[in-house]
Amino acid sequence: MMSLFISVMFMVGNMIFVSKHKHLLIALMSLEFLVLSIFFLLMLNLMAIEYNMYVLMVFLVFSVCEGALGLSILVSMIRTHGNDYFQSFNLI
Repeated sequence: MMSLFISVMFMVGNMIFVSKHKHLLIALMSLEFLVLSIFFLLMLNLMAIEYNMYVLMVFLVFSVCEGALGLSILVSMIRTHGNDYFQSFNLI
């Protein structure tokens, strides 16, 4: 039952990430939601096989680094372009 809920969380996060591609902030929040669902799934699986939880600590460290990197990209984009729309800047 719980793994079904986590799978629904993962699918909803993917749908939001694919559909809301105009704003960087919404894309980053959906990625964090995906990381949270993967964390829950990993925690459930590790508890089921009675394995130690050091893998979760490493996963949390990498997810926090990913969140900080995304936030710094968001801040620099807002400072240079004034908003977080992907269409407001030109890559050429």
